[in-house]
Amino acid sequence: HKTKKKDRKKLNSITLLKMESRMSKRLTKDLESIQKNYKEVFDVSLPNGDLKLWHIKFTGAKETIFSGEKFTLQFKFGPDYPIEAPEVLFLGKGPEHEHIYSNGFICLSILYDEWSAALTVSSVCMSILSMLSSAKTKGRPFNDAEFCKRAAGKSPKNFLWSYDDTKC
Repeated sequence: HKTKKKDRKKLNSITLLKMESRMSKRLTKDLESIQKNYKEVFDVSLPNGDLKLWHIKFTGAKETIFSGEKFTLQFKFGPDYPIEAPEVLFLGKGPEHEHIYSNGFICLSILYDEWSAALTVSSVCMSILSMLSSAKTKGRPFNDAEFCKRAAGKSPKNFLWSYDDTKC
């Protein structure tokens, strides 16, 4: 049994390396793309010098209720990216939006149920910017306080999200 267990560990290690290699290649491609095509809109930094954690700064679009306001998104990537969605949330004070909780969690279907490996970091950022740009009023989700209390110390990916309208 020891040989089989050892072989299984070796196989798992090889599988993990392949997944991490796929993740690294895709993240490098995503980083190059966002820096080339969206450098005027999004400012990307890797705070730990690690491709698995990105901070993306942006400013609310002109002629919107968030015009000129500065925000930072955090992307955390697991070894299954791009097959699995990254964890995405706002750092610091996020926008006061009906789909953004005060703890930074974002209620947006493409971050959870409707994730597709075809989505890129820049397409996710553009979706979030579009969601903010279409807002007519500022405000938090109706259950913000209760949800943030329940969510303390957890990842947004630990929740089953429900979408009450077609804008998220």
